Amino acid sequence: MSKKLNLKEHISSKEKKQGYVNQMFATIAPRYDFITIFLSLGMDQGWKRKLIEMLELKGDEKALDLACGTGDITFALGAPLRSGEAVGVDITPGMVEIAEGKRRAMNVSNVVFHCADIMNLPFPDASFDCVTCGYALRNLPDVELGLVEIKRLLKPGGRFCSLDFAHPDNRLFRWLYLKYLIAVGSSLGFALHGNIDIYRYIPESLKLYPGQRRVREIMDRLGFIRTGYHEFGGGIMAINYGVKN
Repeated sequence: MSKKLNLKEHISSKEKKQGYVNQMFATIAPRYDFITIFLSLGMDQGWKRKLIEMLELKGDEKALDLACGTGDITFALGAPLRSGEAVGVDITPGMVEIAEGKRRAMNVSNVVFHCADIMNLPFPDASFDCVTCGYALRNLPDVELGLVEIKRLLKPGGRFCSLDFAHPDNRLFRWLYLKYLIAVGSSLGFALHGNIDIYRYIPESLKLYPGQRRVREIMDRLGFIRTGYHEFGGGIMAINYGVKN
């Protein structure tokens, strides 16, 4: 990172968190694909396939993928949309540049990418049939306000699915899981960037993240219907889902 920021100070502050996240993802963008595979022990693609399956796409939807990174979920959304469109949005220009490079190489015509902030998206109300997030809600400065913006963008009956790190029920398992993320993240951060905090951000942000159960409660309070979550690996990862009433 160009200027080392104090990890815990910045991610515990709604005012400072976005700046830390922006700088961190700008740093890791070139290695993002490798890191997601490495940290997930290769399971990341299976989790994303499950997310796409849960949407039950018919082929004519307009889909929005938030915090799209290098485009994995966006491209997976676009594949079954024969007469629809998948829009990927990320706040990090480096991520969007890599995703756009993939799109050109694959010659995909129904996928587009934009650089924008999830908290203030440049789309009209009720623009999308479905909205997805991959590792996004945990990175927002305010999860509830982010969900308000997502609901604004969904058409009535529109579906929302969010894949993210989660909170296992078992306290010992949860402790071991966090220790694993800290140990591996610190080692990777030092080896790849000379900064142990880069990937330690994941467990530190997870400690502050509401988790799959409380995210469902927030969605219920905001008026989403048919909410729930699908867990992986005993609750180390989860897909939260719901429908706009």
